Amino acid sequence: MSEELKHVDPRQIFQEIFKMEKYRSRLSQMAVEGSTSLVLDFEDLRVADEELAKELIMNPRAILDYASKAAYEQLKIEDPEYANVIEKVAVRVRGLPTPISLRKLGSDYIGKLVMVEGIVVRATPVRPMIVEAAFKCRRCKTIKRVPQSGMTITRPTTCESEACRGRRSTFDLVEEETKFVDYQEIRIQEKPEDLPPGQLPRSVNVRLVGSDLVDTARPGDRVSIVGIVRVTSPRGEGRLRIFDIYLDANFIDVKSKEAEAVIISPEDEKKILELSKDPFIHRKIVQSIAPSIYGYEHIKEAIMYLLFGGVPKTLPDGYIRGNINILLIGDPGVGKSRLLQYVAAIAPRGLYTTGRGTTAAGLTAAVLREAGGGMTLEAGALVLSDMGICCIDEIEKMRPEDRVAIHEAMAQNTISIAKGGIVATLNARTAILAAANPALGRYDPYRTVAENISLPITILSRFDLIFVLRDVPDKERDTEMSEHILNIHKRAHSSIEPPIPPDFLRKYISYAKTINPVLTDEAIERLKEFYLTMRSAGEGEGSPIAITASTTRYLSFLRSIGFTSSL
Repeated sequence: MSEELKHVDPRQIFQEIFKMEKYRSRLSQMAVEGSTSLVLDFEDLRVADEELAKELIMNPRAILDYASKAAYEQLKIEDPEYANVIEKVAVRVRGLPTPISLRKLGSDYIGKLVMVEGIVVRATPVRPMIVEAAFKCRRCKTIKRVPQSGMTITRPTTCESEACRGRRSTFDLVEEETKFVDYQEIRIQEKPEDLPPGQLPRSVNVRLVGSDLVDTARPGDRVSIVGIVRVTSPRGEGRLRIFDIYLDANFIDVKSKEAEAVIISPEDEKKILELSKDPFIHRKIVQSIAPSIYGYEHIKEAIMYLLFGGVPKTLPDGYIRGNINILLIGDPGVGKSRLLQYVAAIAPRGLYTTGRGTTAAGLTAAVLREAGGGMTLEAGALVLSDMGICCIDEIEKMRPEDRVAIHEAMAQNTISIAKGGIVATLNARTAILAAANPALGRYDPYRTVAENISLPITILSRFDLIFVLRDVPDKERDTEMSEHILNIHKRAHSSIEPPIPPDFLRKYISYAKTINPVLTDEAIERLKEFYLTMRSAGEGEGSPIAITASTTRYLSFLRSIGFTSSL
């Protein structure tokens, strides 16, 4: 303990904190919920004693032991009957001031209390772990209790009973009298928006001990974890000098599935509300999307709708997705990949992948075998981008058996897994922006759209918008495009300034996702007329793709076959 705290009784400080009304209420609620843990807000401790708060960061095990004893003494006052049922209260610390990046989690933090944020990519089944083992002597049948720590069982070697008198003996574990606690391991990975360009995501294993911590997060969830940094010898070998870092979790908070990744200050909120009143806000947002790419106003408008999304509906008989899926198909060199990469960067939650290097397990979820023989579930790209956007480039290069895996995510926004004894359904509420090249390398105007697209109708029907991009020589357009490109190169290191800066556009999109608009009667009438018009356009026998109720956003597709609409 530091010199500043030697004259202070930490237990007394914690007792004063736990006498606050909100903690007395939490202690009283413990008996109702059958819980043995109490959540402590770190800010309350810092206000009560800043030196003790610093000591908690540097020496968490000792300080948490003081907090646990103080919480148990206060529980005796609030609910003495429940205090007699449980032996101790586990204090969970919430809300450390600054999260530590997984990339910086190194030897300097060993033994300290830290807070990390990331995405759960793997979770093991919940297993019982021994806290206090009861052993029976084979010679005299005496029960000996041994507290356990670490990952291996500590067995007694001598029996101290009157019959054995300290002689060596053999002991058997008595399961009925042994105390167990729930145990689970998860792996968290860096969030895509925090990943430096060109770097592989870092990950760390987290050990969860206690019924209030296990099964609170599953693959794909974004979590904030407070825990103690510890090291373990790899593969159980004690002779190596190199160790693996893991986190002994003290508190885990599963964040909301909404797009909260962008922090919006009150000043930002004021600017957002002012910008929303601009009569030309629609045009400014379109012009701010990939400003270095010339033209494609109708595609950028669709990408705007993709970024903002709609309002999902949860009905008694099912779930209606609120996002749209877009497919860009066209000649090479028209800027499809750059559009996808820009969307993955500007979206509050976005992932970018290519079809050539993507498998079904990488997109959905993989079932992996643990070193101990068990099976674990690891989330794929669609699950990790839940409530975000997944950009898939060169989707036509995916193997057909891998491409089938995204059908369920595009239609139902879920990923169902039934492998290796694991049956689970994961959320994949993500919008998909895909790009593909024509089947013959370049788009052939003398063939139908379906013949130019080397994708089955089953997946095409799940895209709400299909854009055909053709590289057709046009003197006027080519002149404007060449001037646009040359101006970009002329500016050298400076880029084109969009009406709305990219960072502020991300905040604007993130804020807009918290608003749930309601359709007016006028909007319902216009949408109905548009849908009926599209249905009538797709009635003919030569229609390449059937227009169904789930594919009513084929505005650009209809433009490609000569249909126009004023909507």
